[in-house]
Amino acid sequence: MDAKFEVSSSRGGSLTKLAYYSTVQHKVARVRSFDHSGKDIENEPLYEISVQEEITARLHFIKFENTYIETCLDFIKDHLVNTETKVIKATGGGAYKFKDLIEKKLGLKVDKEDVMTCLIKGCNFVLRNIPHEVFAYQKDSDTEFRFQTNHPNIFPYLLVNIGSGVSIVKVETEDKFEWIGGSSIGGGTFWGLGALLTKTKKFDELLQLASKGQHTNVDMLVKDVYGGAYQTLGLSGNLIASSFGKSTTADKGIGVPSGTIQLQCFILWQGEVQALFLRHEGYLGAIGAFLKGAEQDNPNQYSWGENYAGSSGLMSTSPDVYPMQRTRSGTFDMLEMDRLERPLVNLPLLKDPSTYIPDTVDLTDDAMARKYWLTCFEEALDGVAKRAAASQPDSIDALQRAEKFRQKYWNKLQTLRQQPFAYGTLTVRSLLDTREHCLNEFNFPDPYSKVKQKENGIALKCFQSVIESLDSLGWEERQFALVKGLLAGNVFDWGAKAVSDVLESEPQFGFEEAKSKLQERPWLEDSYSQWLERLKEGPPHKCALIFADNSGIDIILGVFPFVRELLSRGTEVILACNSGPALNDVTYSESLIVTERIAAMDPVIQSALREEKLLLVQTGSSSPCLDLSRLDKGLAVLVRERKTDLVIIEGMGRAIHTNYYAALKCESLKLAVIKNSWLADRLGGKIFSVIFKYEVPCK
Repeated sequence: MDAKFEVSSSRGGSLTKLAYYSTVQHKVARVRSFDHSGKDIENEPLYEISVQEEITARLHFIKFENTYIETCLDFIKDHLVNTETKVIKATGGGAYKFKDLIEKKLGLKVDKEDVMTCLIKGCNFVLRNIPHEVFAYQKDSDTEFRFQTNHPNIFPYLLVNIGSGVSIVKVETEDKFEWIGGSSIGGGTFWGLGALLTKTKKFDELLQLASKGQHTNVDMLVKDVYGGAYQTLGLSGNLIASSFGKSTTADKGIGVPSGTIQLQCFILWQGEVQALFLRHEGYLGAIGAFLKGAEQDNPNQYSWGENYAGSSGLMSTSPDVYPMQRTRSGTFDMLEMDRLERPLVNLPLLKDPSTYIPDTVDLTDDAMARKYWLTCFEEALDGVAKRAAASQPDSIDALQRAEKFRQKYWNKLQTLRQQPFAYGTLTVRSLLDTREHCLNEFNFPDPYSKVKQKENGIALKCFQSVIESLDSLGWEERQFALVKGLLAGNVFDWGAKAVSDVLESEPQFGFEEAKSKLQERPWLEDSYSQWLERLKEGPPHKCALIFADNSGIDIILGVFPFVRELLSRGTEVILACNSGPALNDVTYSESLIVTERIAAMDPVIQSALREEKLLLVQTGSSSPCLDLSRLDKGLAVLVRERKTDLVIIEGMGRAIHTNYYAALKCESLKLAVIKNSWLADRLGGKIFSVIFKYEVPCK
């Protein structure tokens, strides 16, 4: 592992935050088209699948008490072998307190960085790269943590840094900021008072005591002074009017409201009187110091994503003890961020990026839905682990790795049962993404690769007959058949238990059988008549962006006939597929091979490819769901260049679990078949109910 290290310490030298960069080797699934020239390809696989080693960049951040600084330095020393690191970047009180120890232990020069500059750099970094980074804390609410949508333009804001003391800084741009105030009463005050009043000097133990204490025994509240809320100033009766104001008469145990001291930083957005806290507030200085040290590599030119498999959650400790034994290091937590291959940006067609929320249901809020989905993922876990092991029959340790994956994901689910806010807003998407991260962590990059290969090959053999059948129909009849085919193709989702059970028990289940499963019109959500009227009366769309879902029958017999019809109308098409694998979703690399084979059979597709009226792109995502605020920059550029005026989103993950309420600047189609009985019932339908939403933006 190649690594660079920057160390930061804050809260008056109370906690050490270690930031380091590593290059991580992991397995990726690759597909490559066979050379079929001069061969009988009837019984040949469509393409070759190989598993290769890939090196990616990862940022690691670890936080623990300074009592264990020597353990921290041992860890750094162990990983400095064969690196060119000569300087350690450090910030905060620890940069001064431990300078001599660091230089002696590691034989490296300590380069001290300005605390506030590092904090602001770190804050900007997490705001840009972690979607659910900021939250409002509501102590007396059923949902304590209310996560906010990150605004595309993060400036200006106030950064309130609660360290040993408090500093308030106005941040206007990446490099322009000024100190505007502060206080000598801060985290150091809490720790010092806590040490004097109790028998412990450990910070985490004081936090635990604070969470159990009752501050109203000693603090005088607004209602103690005025008999209730002070309406004239809009002050709640529960607001503290005087800290320790009752202490002269108190004879009960004391406490400090934990929400006031657990989080180091919060921000106030312009135009709002609301404190917003940061999930990773304790890492800001370390992140900023790292960024300062890595400026020659320009880490800000990339997008980064949190690795849920290796990160501790908010107010939780990691279930894993790597990289240091808990008995040696005490309580610590970790954040891991992976560098993404391509920069991610908003879809330009979002009506208002600042209010866009990808997920349809917030499981943090909805206790009934949370209980159902956590149980659903728990019950599916054994099957996922079995599928992962079976995908690598030639690997001698596949079973052991699959069991480690099962245990890790199970632990994550138990954490989320107790702390649903651990990784931000809990959603079906985050549960799916966490599972994918855990699979990748144990080198199962694409458990469904062989399934997709087989289903793509079978579907291609049926393509021409499906096209011939469609071409024999009259115009209006053909439009309905195309939509029905698109919906039937969407049934083939190995991520839905109701479908996977059928596909495993009935190998002959195919396109026509899927059509027979569909709900008859009127559908659960049905604006097909409006769509048909638009096709009849309106001009052809300039360009359609289609987000594809599954491999096999879905993309080949459902999506491509629909694409072909749009092309025949004079509409250009951008077909967007996942950059990386997730369940049996089609990937960009697989779509290239499939499209090449379809073009060889169909002159409409062949001509469109040649004339660049059909363009294949990657989304930048490796998720079964879809976040329109984090898409491949190249896709966004193409959408603008081609003046895209129609967006088609298909699939339960992309159009129901996410984007069901997404508002766009242009016309859109959201299509899906509901393959989960509980979800269908909640939406007022039954299994295999149909969602067909045609939406036109308000003028």
